[in-house]
Amino acid sequence: MPQGKPATVPDDGLTTRQRRNRPLTVVHTGTMKGKSTAAFGLALRCWTAGVPIGVFQFVKSAKWRVGEETAFAALDRTHRETGQGAPVTWHKMGEGWSWIQRPGTQADHAADALEGWRQVQRDLAAERHGLYVLDEFTYPMAWGWIDTAEVVATLRDRPGFQHVVITGRNAPAELVGAADLVTEMTKVKHPMDTGQKGQRGIEW
Repeated sequence: MPQGKPATVPDDGLTTRQRRNRPLTVVHTGTMKGKSTAAFGLALRCWTAGVPIGVFQFVKSAKWRVGEETAFAALDRTHRETGQGAPVTWHKMGEGWSWIQRPGTQADHAADALEGWRQVQRDLAAERHGLYVLDEFTYPMAWGWIDTAEVVATLRDRPGFQHVVITGRNAPAELVGAADLVTEMTKVKHPMDTGQKGQRGIEW
């Protein structure tokens, strides 16, 4: 798409303005890092445009303090104090990382994830946010905790003008098919290949 011009224009009866200003379902998937990072970059742009943001983290522990959370808390405070930007609401639904031992039973984690999704549904119905970041949301779908068909139907039928970006590996094919924008992060090189662990400011 040179200069941002679409390669084809569908015969859908919409004007250029109508086609341009439609809410998007965005999926960042793949095995490489950067999926959440890209989603939060999108959220940053939305904040500067005055779009209210809701972040829902489905896997990261409530005890885990990620750098983006601190930054967006500051942006939310700036909005409340100056009116600049937009409000930011941050929810942590998970009980820990997906690849380590976690307290509680699998049923407990599934129930937590499902309640997180129910909150997203309530917020969508109320048109509470302009951008929803559903971080690592592909995992509860892959684990069977949340029904993918229900997610697709909810996003398809959401009211108003609400963008949704979903991150995580192994995005279900049904979700990929329904999304408007899908990016797959693939690895070319990673510092861990040479034994380097994650570091502050890069991974968190």
